[in-house]
Amino acid sequence: MRFCPFAHRARLVLSAKGIKHVIVNINLRDKPDWYFEKNPLGFVPTLETPAGEVIYESPITCEYLDEAYPEKKLLPLTPFGKAQQKMMMENFSKVMPYFYKIPTGRKKGEDVSELEAELVEKFAKLDEDLAKKKTKFFGGDSITMIDYMMWPWFERLEIFELKHCLDGTPKLKQWSECMMEDPAVKATTHSMDTYKAYYNSYMDGKPNFDQGL
Repeated sequence: MRFCPFAHRARLVLSAKGIKHVIVNINLRDKPDWYFEKNPLGFVPTLETPAGEVIYESPITCEYLDEAYPEKKLLPLTPFGKAQQKMMMENFSKVMPYFYKIPTGRKKGEDVSELEAELVEKFAKLDEDLAKKKTKFFGGDSITMIDYMMWPWFERLEIFELKHCLDGTPKLKQWSECMMEDPAVKATTHSMDTYKAYYNSYMDGKPNFDQGL
């Protein structure tokens, strides 16, 4: 689905590695029967290889692509390096729910100040990690898998009205600016107007999956 951050991960990796592919988008509110035959869970993304092999779940799909197409490796070569990235991914998985909890709570008229404060703390920790590493990106001075795994949610910060949570995180802001210059990021993004229009339709309970087409 064009606006799904999990599917966005796979599109970033496909683009970054220059892998030829065909994208088939589905309506997540009315999933076709054939899709469940390929992925019983019904989630996106799902990857089908020319040999008919099916892989799903975004981290698994992206790791498969990096191994099956070894040109321009995105994951570290050492076992420890790979483990580090997986630990960072696990840590970021604790941050992701805030991108949904805060806008949903705000829509319901709830006080989300405490949730926003918690997100600010999470961002401060990420900023601290970058400062300690003394690198542009989370895996070094060039983009690696972990950057692409995290980016889709940061690309949507403005839509979620959470960009102010980056105040006081200079390294994380610099990372965001560097990510926006990446060719794969540029190739897989949408205009902010398109993003906002889709997001508004989603929050109204009637997501327009064809927004901007």
